[in-house]
Amino acid sequence: MRTGAAEIRVATADDAPAIARIYNEGIEDRLATLETQARTPEERAAWLAARGPRHPVLAALDDEGAVVGWGSLNAFNSRPAYDHVADFSVYVAREARGRGIGDALLTALEDRARAIGYHKLVLAAFPGNAAGMRLYERHGFRTVGVYREHGRLDGRWVDVIVMEKVLDEERPANTRLDKP
Repeated sequence: MRTGAAEIRVATADDAPAIARIYNEGIEDRLATLETQARTPEERAAWLAARGPRHPVLAALDDEGAVVGWGSLNAFNSRPAYDHVADFSVYVAREARGRGIGDALLTALEDRARAIGYHKLVLAAFPGNAAGMRLYERHGFRTVGVYREHGRLDGRWVDVIVMEKVLDEERPANTRLDKP
């Protein structure tokens, strides 16, 4: 499937080296994750193999067929009450940033989430990741709050912003606890 700036398809074990490289760039850049340990292609292959149909990984391909980004739907919480909420990740290779790859991946993830039956997507992001914040806001995510000093990177505390998007705004009556 072509979505915007890239062809998007389900990631395969053959994509593990590119996924590891792109994720490691995200770790090194300190813009997108509190993770600090680099990943290997073997670890990413095992990670891909362990994922079920409710938690797909998508790969974004450039015109030559090279993986230039990836995104995933992730378990938010193991409690059954949260079965219709997914966390997500989007990572774009340094050389492909600013070309709409993140937008294409997030569009595809939202479409996939709806098809699977998710009601809501959530994310935790660094407020200083300006490109990421613009992407999430363009896609209609709203800020829920900020975890102050949520993690330590390079000896300093890092804030994390929490955002959400309800995928289907229509809700049956009396399903919201905050409304009578």
